[in-house]
Amino acid sequence: MGTAVAGVLRKLRLTLEMIKFEHSVFALPFALTAALLAIREAGLTAQAALGKLGWIVVAMVGARSAAMTFNRLADAEMDARNPRTATRHLPAGLLSRRFAWAFLLASVAVFLLAARALNPLCFRLAPVALALVLGYSYTKRFTALTHFVLGLCLGAAPAAAWIAVTGGLDARILWLTAAVTLWTAGFDILYACQDYEFDVREGLRSLPARLGIARALWVARLLHAFVPVCLLALAHSFGLGGLAFAGTGAIALLLVYEHRLVSPHDLSRVNAAFFSVNGWVSVLFFLFWGAEILGLGARS
Repeated sequence: MGTAVAGVLRKLRLTLEMIKFEHSVFALPFALTAALLAIREAGLTAQAALGKLGWIVVAMVGARSAAMTFNRLADAEMDARNPRTATRHLPAGLLSRRFAWAFLLASVAVFLLAARALNPLCFRLAPVALALVLGYSYTKRFTALTHFVLGLCLGAAPAAAWIAVTGGLDARILWLTAAVTLWTAGFDILYACQDYEFDVREGLRSLPARLGIARALWVARLLHAFVPVCLLALAHSFGLGGLAFAGTGAIALLLVYEHRLVSPHDLSRVNAAFFSVNGWVSVLFFLFWGAEILGLGARS
């Protein structure tokens, strides 16, 4: 019995490594910020707010875990042919497809449970959300807009969090959806530059494969240039003040730094740009904006 439990725990650990569970930090802070804005607007009690925030976290973790696991299953054969990804858990045989499917189904169940606990509209929209985050894995097979689909997967999180708190949608939160969508699409283009030769050889539809690395990097820069614009519009629409603007400035500087790390002739620091800098973008956004929403900053 002990050996069986240890085996399951080992597989679970490997699965969490496979889906890079720690990178849930990318989208979660934006969803939580939207939830804090919605809680403030709705005037929820502390107890009700904590309950909503807890289920939002559960839903986000379940949805992302399902999406990443499905992506690894869908791409397993391609990953085996790509030298950069051949050592991933499924191609390398560290995990079985059967266990990955079981984890995927469990993640979907957790997501649906959380959606039902939040409110009826969340539960009704849950299949749409799953179709989006799971369907993304196939988009690079037929469209160069795959990066924008991934952006929408993460960008939908703030709108979903608003719905989770209020049971409806406020158009103002779509500024945050736009910001996250553009940010994600931009950094995904950077990441895809690593696989330029493989994507061309395999006939995959990434922007680097279609436009070339240099022009794809310019597209990413343009997308990221509009991120602070969307955030400033969001701050203005909710009447936020100094800390929100300071956080937006910090994010703008981080995005500039991110693009200084990569060039068409040197992609050696893509991982630093993708993982480290973007992690700081989401964390600093939540710290500055969360403090502003909770009333720790001066209001204009």
